[in-house]
Amino acid sequence: MPRRLFKRYMPHPDRIKGSSLRFLGKLIHEPNLWHLNRHSVSRAMAIGLFWAMIPMPMQMLAAALCAIPARANLPTAVGLVWITNPLTMPVVFYFNYRVGTTLLGVQAFSMPDEMSLAWVGRLLQTQWQPLLLGSIVVGLFLAVISYCLTLLYWRWWVGRNWRHRRLKRRNGS
Repeated sequence: MPRRLFKRYMPHPDRIKGSSLRFLGKLIHEPNLWHLNRHSVSRAMAIGLFWAMIPMPMQMLAAALCAIPARANLPTAVGLVWITNPLTMPVVFYFNYRVGTTLLGVQAFSMPDEMSLAWVGRLLQTQWQPLLLGSIVVGLFLAVISYCLTLLYWRWWVGRNWRHRRLKRRNGS
């Protein structure tokens, strides 16, 4: 079942409960936040991928705060924000920026010969609108697609297993 696939890569609940999210107290001890079913995992995929696309600090906290009222699988939602890690962030956020410039119809900046923190700071002061718009649009797109694909995949997998069991029973194995 897809449950085994997700369980294999999911961190242990004690690891997350003892992490930086422990200030949420009893909220993260709710058992339904740790269950793996198609609805909780689909919601977690949507929440995690949305917040992964948003350029902000503390993405894990935002994903956790959204997962709790949505009854989404907390480890999946929190873990997915690491898609944008220090190695992938520049590429992902540049893509989001380009989507934003296309939607706003503004000229995209050109890359300098040598990047510096001062250049990044000036860029963020002047180009934050296309970055934010592109990030929200890409995040919403990925959230909807991942939610639907996870539901479909889970349903297909369960149906496939039922068919295999039925065939096994018929064949007398």
